Amino acid sequence: MKQQTNPEDDALRHHTYDGIQEYDKRLPNWWLFTLYGAIAFSAAYWAYYHWSAHMVPGYVRVERQIEEIQKAALATGAAPTDVQLWRLSGDPAVVAAGQKIYTANCVACHGENLEGGIGQNLVDGQWIHGGKPTDIYNTVTKGVLEKGMPVWGPVLGAARIADVTAFIISKNPTIQKPPEE
Repeated sequence: MKQQTNPEDDALRHHTYDGIQEYDKRLPNWWLFTLYGAIAFSAAYWAYYHWSAHMVPGYVRVERQIEEIQKAALATGAAPTDVQLWRLSGDPAVVAAGQKIYTANCVACHGENLEGGIGQNLVDGQWIHGGKPTDIYNTVTKGVLEKGMPVWGPVLGAARIADVTAFIISKNPTIQKPPEE
């Protein structure tokens, strides 16, 4: 005799795995809303952080933090390295600040275009006191009183001298990039 099925009874699926049969029931609405909400949130999150300019890539954030650390180190008075000064010469904001300082303090002796005059020519390949970035930095800081170059270290401070040095490096094509540390 055939058993009659009541529509209110739970229906079983026709397949069996490892002797286990499943009920053919619909998932609860709260569970479905949670699933669809998570899918919508992940799509919106992905679009916001990957299509908008809001999120900066990790390597850019690290480079910015390194630059900030180097600028902070220069502001404390620590002597910069050749590589640090070379990197600063590639930063347009630092070069612009260095140009302002140069215009206010150095133009009278070294000329508007760094071509020299009373002071040394800063755009040719001949350097009396060394042409490495740290040599230029030290010359500006300590001065050369025998040649008429004043001591700028106490007047400008380490950060401003680094800016001026970066400006000079950016304008002189003969200064070679130093090897990485």
